[in-house]
Amino acid sequence: MKTRKLASLEVSALGAGAMSISANYGPPADKNQGIAVLREAHNRGVTFFDTAEVYGPYTSEELVGEALAPFRDKVVIATKFGFNIGGEGLNSRPEHIRTVVEASLKRLRTDRIDLLYQHRVDPAVPIEDVAGAVKALIAQGKVLHFGLSEASARTIRRAHAVQPVTAVQTEYSVMERDVERNGVLNICEELGIGFVPWGPVGMGYLTGTMNGATKLDPKTDFRSGFDRFTPANLAANQLIVDVLKTVGQRRNATPAQVSLAWLLAQKAFIVPIPGTRNPVHLRENLASIDLQLNPADLREIDSAFARMKLQGGRMNADQMRIVDADA
Repeated sequence: MKTRKLASLEVSALGAGAMSISANYGPPADKNQGIAVLREAHNRGVTFFDTAEVYGPYTSEELVGEALAPFRDKVVIATKFGFNIGGEGLNSRPEHIRTVVEASLKRLRTDRIDLLYQHRVDPAVPIEDVAGAVKALIAQGKVLHFGLSEASARTIRRAHAVQPVTAVQTEYSVMERDVERNGVLNICEELGIGFVPWGPVGMGYLTGTMNGATKLDPKTDFRSGFDRFTPANLAANQLIVDVLKTVGQRRNATPAQVSLAWLLAQKAFIVPIPGTRNPVHLRENLASIDLQLNPADLREIDSAFARMKLQGGRMNADQMRIVDADA
């Protein structure tokens, strides 16, 4: 497995996102199935696993903890704090962070969290206080590295001045490119911070398996409430999938593999975290590491994206209200 560095933290070039196994993309997978796919990921060279307390809630961390326990010292586990689970809104007060970390350590069956992200920036708590709380946890050895999720460039810079930020996680894919325009990728490059794209295959859309007839269960699939996943917009955005298929046919690759290879080609400090509960899809995703898109491939993809008018926002209004957009 090829490796990359998130600041000083060396990880596999592709990570494994665990959210979709336990929550948000349909009913939870059978626990044994989830354990099996995470362990197969490790057997195939993945060393970077991503979860969060809010996924489930809690069940994703429990799954990751059980799955990775036999080889805990050979992997990097990332988790997140920041939601007021059982209540409303966000909570990044330092005392809450400390409480969450203790609970996460138990669920993850470990004595340290390799990478701890603030899941969403809490406007009620200065980011300097958040960074200071994580810095104290790092001094205690309970956390090894600090990360931010869906943070603006300004917030990243302020946090980094207190406690160096190892990684920033934000949605990024062939079809979702806000981080190219809002300064987030630039600040990561400037400060030597790694970047971890979530939703690297467009929350499943860029696999080429979804279309205007796709039905998502509003009870179990949070994409059902996103504008981009309405039947009309699933059909309207097909152009970007078509170009991925065209490039893939030429390179003997699937659209998902082309999507992941495109991300890997953008910057050397990018480590995508595709998630799956399906071992066949896991193997498909991992094969993208060896797919080297040439300049003509990249131009074709980017030209097609430039010609299209993307339909639908990336998340619903409630979710976008807690994205830190103060650039």
